[in-house]
Amino acid sequence: MRNFIALCATLLCATPALADRTYGGEEAAALRCANMLAYTAVTLAREEMIGQEEKEVMLGITVLILERHVSGTRAQKKAAMAVMRDRRDIDATLRDYRRNAAKCLVQFPIN
Repeated sequence: MRNFIALCATLLCATPALADRTYGGEEAAALRCANMLAYTAVTLAREEMIGQEEKEVMLGITVLILERHVSGTRAQKKAAMAVMRDRRDIDATLRDYRRNAAKCLVQFPIN
């Protein structure tokens, strides 16, 4: 489980570096879903609205979406997630989560 959490942290705690590639289409949509889930998980856990276990599950889903639906190296995905994170504020992300979380899991299955 520690390796899994370390992988989540590696993918999600990106420094704001420029991505050396640009994503579009389905991959960009997968990145948006992954960002939405990760940002929501961290925010809800910080506000003590969900526990650590729920947060880890949501971050795990994020990692699986990135692994299965986004091409590129881990560094490229990490940079793309940072760009996506920096483009949206938490209010927009939470609205997106309410509207699209279920659709994301259908569009980007993890099992």
